[in-house]
Amino acid sequence: MPDLEEVLERARSLGVLGPGPVGGHIEHAQVFLDALRDLRGRVLDLGSGAGVPGLVIACSRDDLEVVLLDAHARRVALLAEAIDALELGRRVTVVHGRAEDLGRVPELRSRFDVVTARSFGPPPVVAECAAPFLVVGGRLIVSEPPARPDRWPAEGLEQLGLRVVASTDRSVAVLEQVAPCPERFPRRNGQPAKRPIFPVSGD
Repeated sequence: MPDLEEVLERARSLGVLGPGPVGGHIEHAQVFLDALRDLRGRVLDLGSGAGVPGLVIACSRDDLEVVLLDAHARRVALLAEAIDALELGRRVTVVHGRAEDLGRVPELRSRFDVVTARSFGPPPVVAECAAPFLVVGGRLIVSEPPARPDRWPAEGLEQLGLRVVASTDRSVAVLEQVAPCPERFPRRNGQPAKRPIFPVSGD
């Protein structure tokens, strides 16, 4: 059976994983594992790509159910192969579709304790696409530039029922779903990016 590094190396050779050593990608995913340390339940990895951090989380935390979401059929097929190769099928699944559409599916909306996002998009896009999936009390963990809490304005997040609970120098921001995400979100495909619900300071 191949290990995680071999699976990700194959994804990189096919152009799905970004440049740099595979070990570096796995090491970077440690910030998500650190933020997940005291959390339990179901995890959704938004825009999984090659499976970082989703597959890294799944391989490191056998107590979590993980759903990998991606809009690109080729990536979804590779993720499905990776799940089989790593024998994770009992508690890891992959879903094909756009977050704007899947955030309205009853089986997925308000069903996750944690949503993770790495290189998914700017803060307003991540927030709007992630909030519909979270239960009240759930956490959104986002890979972020260090020491940039200004990228997550309280007034903008409040529209989605979110608030920042942590922003660390380890390049991750953690937000909590403190109220149900309003039914009007997410908006239709492309709207979160074209008409962001809040500006990003300094961008």
